[in-house]
Amino acid sequence: MRKLVTIRKIDEIRPIEGADAIEVAILGGWQVVIKKGSSNVGDLVAYAEIDSWIPTELAPFLSKGKEPREFEGVKGERLRTVKMRGALSQGLLIDLFTVAEYCKGVVNSKGIEVANRIYSLGDDLSDVLGVKKWEATIPAQLAGQVKGNFPALIPKTDQERVQNLSTELDKARSNGVAFTVEEKLEGSSMTCYLIDGVFGVCSRNLDLKRDEANSFWKVAIEQNIEQRMRDAGRENFAIQGELIGPGIQKNIYKLNKIDFYVFDVYDIKTGKYLTPPDRRHLVDVLGLKNVPVLETGVSLGAMQEIIDGADGESALFKTLREGVVYKANDGSMTFKSISNEYLSKEK
Repeated sequence: MRKLVTIRKIDEIRPIEGADAIEVAILGGWQVVIKKGSSNVGDLVAYAEIDSWIPTELAPFLSKGKEPREFEGVKGERLRTVKMRGALSQGLLIDLFTVAEYCKGVVNSKGIEVANRIYSLGDDLSDVLGVKKWEATIPAQLAGQVKGNFPALIPKTDQERVQNLSTELDKARSNGVAFTVEEKLEGSSMTCYLIDGVFGVCSRNLDLKRDEANSFWKVAIEQNIEQRMRDAGRENFAIQGELIGPGIQKNIYKLNKIDFYVFDVYDIKTGKYLTPPDRRHLVDVLGLKNVPVLETGVSLGAMQEIIDGADGESALFKTLREGVVYKANDGSMTFKSISNEYLSKEK
């Protein structure tokens, strides 16, 4: 599960030109605008990432005096990327005194434990603080009829954000790992699997019943994905990709019909993803589309270079791309970098 709220150390405090009351705190690859003098370099704080749904009781000021919104029965607010006095701010810092006081009001053993603990770097507080990952409402044509839970034999599609991987990036650089860089498309994650001869189609979290009115199944049927997978001469594998087009997110590519772009192939027998070169070869054999490849054989630059490199125009349409995904050519590592230009203009 994604760690939405973790204990972090403030690495640096930077001034904001022309601002007397606020400054920027740096934590790994993240930066957050804070009240001037409220924190110091070296302080441990609870850091909540963007797209966290923060309960009103934990941070009532986020609603700015208005009635809080509601998500999955919890009143609160979503953390977004914003700019304050020209400075990018991503997430929220919560001091540990506030965390302890809030946890004292959590009526369970976990809350008491967290309220009295000595915090360590990396501690995950998402669950005890009641912080969830915000997800957009699923349109009816995507929801479908549920067949069951997402297959346990296949990993769900998710990538760690580059801002959380300072140590891992240093290791990859020192080992000379080469990466393929691909465009991260804005859509909805789709998985097609072939397990012991049984074909299925999944949304991000659920296995879906066959239904031609459902967008996932519709594209699988139209593109004859089941037969293509059977004809590939492989057993027990899954292809995962992005469903894009009308009715999905904002359809930023202005497509007239839904389409499917593969970004991963998972070998269930070995329990591993195919490397980028092997996956692209299999996608060609299947006669499907691979997500746009931007670069191959890339050595990792500095953290900020990777973050800035996520900005740019989509390869599919004249619009800002959502970001990029780095995949090690040897299969050892993968991560995403979301465009800050894209996030700043997201409504």
